[in-house]
Amino acid sequence: MKVTEHIAQAKDTLISFEILPPLKGKSIESIYDHLDPLMDFKPAYINVTYHRSEHMFKKKADGAFEKVEIRKRPGTVGICAAIMNHYTVDAVPHLICGGFSREETENALIDLAFLGIDNVLVLRGDAPKNETFFEPDPHGHAYASELLDQVVHMNNGVYLEDDLQGGVKTNFCIGVAGYPEKHFEAPNMQTDMGYLKKKVEMGADYIVTQMFFDNQKFFDFVAKCREMGITVPIIPGLKPLTSKKQMNILPRIFHVDLPTELSSEIMRCKTDKEVEQVGTEWLINQSRELKAFGVPVLHYYTLGKPQVVRKAVEAII
Repeated sequence: MKVTEHIAQAKDTLISFEILPPLKGKSIESIYDHLDPLMDFKPAYINVTYHRSEHMFKKKADGAFEKVEIRKRPGTVGICAAIMNHYTVDAVPHLICGGFSREETENALIDLAFLGIDNVLVLRGDAPKNETFFEPDPHGHAYASELLDQVVHMNNGVYLEDDLQGGVKTNFCIGVAGYPEKHFEAPNMQTDMGYLKKKVEMGADYIVTQMFFDNQKFFDFVAKCREMGITVPIIPGLKPLTSKKQMNILPRIFHVDLPTELSSEIMRCKTDKEVEQVGTEWLINQSRELKAFGVPVLHYYTLGKPQVVRKAVEAII
């Protein structure tokens, strides 16, 4: 089922989770071990992130360094198929611009369609860890809107080969990202909202947000969307705080603010275990308030902390 169909048929706020593919060399069992504690909550779907390759320098036998390309977390398409088979739950693979050509993207979409996966989340993706600015693949997309356009074209039976006639129409439900605190590269919030509206007008079916820790910023974001005529479902993305170092890492990497009340409580913590308790309680309160607000789905970025997310979900269902 499509994400939008899950939402349309739901009688209450749905739950969904997001996971990382395992590091290369690990088995699918690591995914099952991660998800098993969460499946009691009957999530509507599971998101699986996509990761671009990275350039690294490896020392050769002669002492010289060679630039090599390594993809540390491959397997998104296969993981989605495995999750659907193992748990009988829908999977939502991410699609990103960085590191992929248009042809590679088309082939991935064909694979997904053959597997019966009819949901995708379209993202530009970030710059590699060792690079400052995002650079698209020479034969790929520079913006999420361009990637979105390719998926929409395939939904209309239009493929990259101009002379291909009678191409089968795919049937993807397409999600896009929204930023309650503005995408860090956008000059201002109004411009960022304009880009989001354009993606919805192009064919995006729903929006899932970047993580946030202040619900009022989400409420304001939803209000701005509705004022601009954006009517698709808007799904909040939530992440637990579990360590003190995240106070610096999350604002730097994800460009989100931590409320003063939350940061003050964390500063008083002496151990990460205490931070996890504070973070769990904050996540529970966030979830309860968002559920009361009437969000269609509570989407949790589990990212290695399924036990914390489990505690939060247990407290609100």
